[in-house]
Amino acid sequence: MTSLWTREELEQATGGRFMPAGPLHEPPAHSISGVSIDTRSLQPGDLFIALMGDNSDGHTHIRAALDKGAVAVLAHDAPATPDPRILLVRDTMSGLRALAHAARARFGGRVVAVTGSVGKTTTKDMLRLCLSACGPTHAAEASYNNHWGVPLTLARLPRDAAFCISEIGMNHPGEILPLATLVRPDCAVITTIGSAHLGHMGSLDAIAHEKASLLLALPAGAIAIVPDDAHGMKLIEQAAGQSHATLWRSGLHAGSAARITDLQTGPDGSDFTLHLAQGRTPEMVSVHLTAPGTHLARNAASALAACAALGAPLTSAATALAAFRPGRGRGALSTLCDGSMTLLDESYNASSASVRAALDVLRHIPAQRRIAILGDMRELGDFSTSEHGALAEPAAMCADLVFCCGPHMKTLFEALPSARQGAWAPTAATLAPLACAALRAGDAILVKGSLGSRMRDIIAALETMPAPASEGAV
Repeated sequence: MTSLWTREELEQATGGRFMPAGPLHEPPAHSISGVSIDTRSLQPGDLFIALMGDNSDGHTHIRAALDKGAVAVLAHDAPATPDPRILLVRDTMSGLRALAHAARARFGGRVVAVTGSVGKTTTKDMLRLCLSACGPTHAAEASYNNHWGVPLTLARLPRDAAFCISEIGMNHPGEILPLATLVRPDCAVITTIGSAHLGHMGSLDAIAHEKASLLLALPAGAIAIVPDDAHGMKLIEQAAGQSHATLWRSGLHAGSAARITDLQTGPDGSDFTLHLAQGRTPEMVSVHLTAPGTHLARNAASALAACAALGAPLTSAATALAAFRPGRGRGALSTLCDGSMTLLDESYNASSASVRAALDVLRHIPAQRRIAILGDMRELGDFSTSEHGALAEPAAMCADLVFCCGPHMKTLFEALPSARQGAWAPTAATLAPLACAALRAGDAILVKGSLGSRMRDIIAALETMPAPASEGAV
């Protein structure tokens, strides 16, 4: 197996120096096979980076990391006893970014960056499947899309990979461009422009401007894939013009470069034809997704367009996409109570656009009743009341009964027709027993809310509840 880093490369990349060896130390390993910032998931052979967090200091876990098999530790506080496995730098966060920069500089493959208000991780996971069918592909397992997640993804980039996928997020102005500059993508994907983080950003135009800044990191002639219905298209076009990149619009519009036709979506998945034609020989491929929802079909079209932009064979990528399954908390479908109920788990996060998309999926699931359990959407600031209230109509159209938790979701709950009102509670934990008590065999249940709303508490309650009685049972 090719090493990820050598000791010499670590010193050269970070400008740090390993501590001198004492007489009782074994010679340290020369090769590093992985990079970790968490001793709970650290593997023998890893480099452990002792990052400083808001509520934690990785330096307090150095001994645990070494005991678990770390062969090197990046630190900026020297321990009392010298250890030749410790690489001292001025600042560990800067050291991580330096490693990311060095990994990107030595990488000879192709890099795609993904951002968007909704669908970043799903599109990244689709790209991983598609590109893995065409060559060794690297991407983070989780949503590592912030100031430490992006450089960590690059620091873990194998030197012999063919493709790298970087997910880039934001919740304040000015966060995307520095990360995009570090990634230096060969292709960019914007999944959506929506109201997530509207409270921090102030307007949809501001969100579009921030998302479009991803394109400023593209080299001249590179391709950016954007939704054909995106808000702020002029801002996106301006960013593409600044970097001399080519825009491929993706979606359902007739003139789009990546165009979806013949879309058939149902509870078991979607089928459509993707047409690619922009400054290239037209291509057409049939796509099957074992996952329902028009939003997922759009994500798939963007992922396949990115594969084509990177030079990957479109047919191989589309065939691989049939194996895609939504992740836990991101649209995974499962059954409860010995198969008597269906669960649509969307508990990881929420925005106005993603709640509407999830409700539309719920509407298509065969069931005697459709139940929506919704938690607050966070980071909407002064827009919270209007954004939550606007969901009352689609919720009433798609669900027979709606349960809500959190102070902002009370707005939605009170706007519902009384026949659609299940119950409201201040927290997910207090709503869980009320919702569980109301469920019956034959129900399809959607659980959706922002991460801070702790909708996982409701998922846990659903997964452990006893089988409910069928309607009409005595």
